Amino acid sequence: MSSSYGENLRLTIFGQSHSAAVGMTLEGLPAGVTIDMEKLRAFLARRAPGQNAWSTARKEADLPEFLSGLRGDVTCGAPLTAIIRNTDTRSGDYAPFAVTPRPGHADYTASVKYHGFQDPAGGGHFSGRLTAPLCIAGGVCLQILEGLGVRVVSRIAMIGGIEDRGELLASTADKPFPVVDGERGEQMRAAISDARAAGDSLGGIVECAVLGLPAGLGDPMFDGMENRIASLVFGIPAVKGLEFGAGFAVASMRGSENNDPFTVEDGEITTVTNHCGGILGGITTGMPLVFRAAFKPTPSIAREQQSVDLNTMETARLSVGGRHDPCIVPRAVPVMEAAAALAVYDAWLARRKDRG
Repeated sequence: MSSSYGENLRLTIFGQSHSAAVGMTLEGLPAGVTIDMEKLRAFLARRAPGQNAWSTARKEADLPEFLSGLRGDVTCGAPLTAIIRNTDTRSGDYAPFAVTPRPGHADYTASVKYHGFQDPAGGGHFSGRLTAPLCIAGGVCLQILEGLGVRVVSRIAMIGGIEDRGELLASTADKPFPVVDGERGEQMRAAISDARAAGDSLGGIVECAVLGLPAGLGDPMFDGMENRIASLVFGIPAVKGLEFGAGFAVASMRGSENNDPFTVEDGEITTVTNHCGGILGGITTGMPLVFRAAFKPTPSIAREQQSVDLNTMETARLSVGGRHDPCIVPRAVPVMEAAAALAVYDAWLARRKDRG
């Protein structure tokens, strides 16, 4: 099982949804970086469960405990390790899934891969709970990037076919429902409520933009900025698709429509449009780095579904009880920011190493 990422930063995530704690170790941070703990806790609170009607009823404070890597609130050069304790677990809710796997979840594939020894409680290591330590690491990198003049912003772009309106030009972190257009946000919340009432769930799209990046970050082919970001984003449970810039829409464009004309503004080379999403040849152009990820509907739903009994090898009916998000997209917004920050700072450190 590989739960590590990074070339210049090295992130390892550990724990299970219902283990004593989940946590992370982040290696490669420079010494002498001050971490604003209040800002980090506020960032983690955006992802935390049990805060509103569109998330799971599971309540976790998600307060990080740092075990190493700090003197006071300043990095000391040693690996940065932190945990978040799991305090509100109900493992008995998941006992049936060891025998009757949930459709759309990793219950079946985990059983095959680990010969039935996997931890099924809360989804084990396959749970979205593991995005909490990802947000610790990403939250630290967000603060470092902010000091370098780089901002990462994101929003819900779509839920249940309802699209947000307006451009993503500023952070939505201060909004209880992270969209640009509040009216569309109300429609999305109503759709989530309707799905929950029907014992069902919804998926959607999160858009993320990295602003203030210089040109020249990243590499061609396998270490391109798309690759670096994709590796992290596809580590987020429920992500099924990823696109940069105009994304799949470029397939229906002509070259004259898709190409971004170059120009000069205030002595800097820029482009008139940004269909490439701020990346050409795997390397940043200096324009906003823009990408979107598609999240599937939450697999754990109250509606009855068909599954199988792994003991009898016969079909079975399954209705999932317990506490689950009717739509995980709102809580995924800060997770996308964390993933972007980790990938970008890793590439930033690579450029600094190349320059000596």
